[in-house]
Amino acid sequence: MKRLVDVALPAALLALLGLAWQAAVWYWRIPAYLLPAPSVIIATMWRRADLLAGHALTTLAEIGLGFALALVLGIGLALLIHASRILERAIMPLVIASQTVPVFAVAPLLILWFGYGLGSKVVMAAVIVFFPIVINTVDGLRAADPDILALLTILEASPWQKFVKVRLPQALPFVFSGLRIGVAVSVIGAVIGEWVGARGGLGYLMIHANAQLQVEMVFAAIVWLSVLGVGLYALVAALERIAVPWRFRRLSS
Repeated sequence: MKRLVDVALPAALLALLGLAWQAAVWYWRIPAYLLPAPSVIIATMWRRADLLAGHALTTLAEIGLGFALALVLGIGLALLIHASRILERAIMPLVIASQTVPVFAVAPLLILWFGYGLGSKVVMAAVIVFFPIVINTVDGLRAADPDILALLTILEASPWQKFVKVRLPQALPFVFSGLRIGVAVSVIGAVIGEWVGARGGLGYLMIHANAQLQVEMVFAAIVWLSVLGVGLYALVAALERIAVPWRFRRLSS
């Protein structure tokens, strides 16, 4: 019942906003090239479903590969940072500094280095996802209960046993928090890369539709991007329930 309510409330709010939008467009007679009505956007999504689905698959591939790349590099770097204070002092400022550079400033360089194909979009998505994964994983590894670690030390447990039995399980909720943030913003990275230069994808479709004043197609692409983002977030949340079941049992108790 609770899950049904969790779905029904946002759906009802979305429907209410859509009706208000539809009424505003009809009442003020706003031209479709400025603000199309939701009914026009839905009709466009139905009529051009094949086109939108094809570009959505391209964007989804960019997001998935970029997310996987950021996951491997981010967790690997977090382990190095946690293992050595010297590495932490050397690497962490660079990780933070990498997030101060506007992504639009980096995107043209990535297009130049990796071309207009899949590579530049994958790297762009990874650049945006990378930071929350690193930071949350480092925080999770530091969150291990010191009393349990002290007990394992008394029992002469090896560093690997401490990692597997204590640090990793207690770090997983933090890691998944970073993954949920990362997968939500990964869509932004892929689309920015497509805006700068691409041969396909929803961002590419938006740029071309906007140039031809097909505003309803731009909104249709935005809806598809939102569905992709929400779906990927829900997938990571579902994986978290499988990997960290004790956290949800504790929250529900």
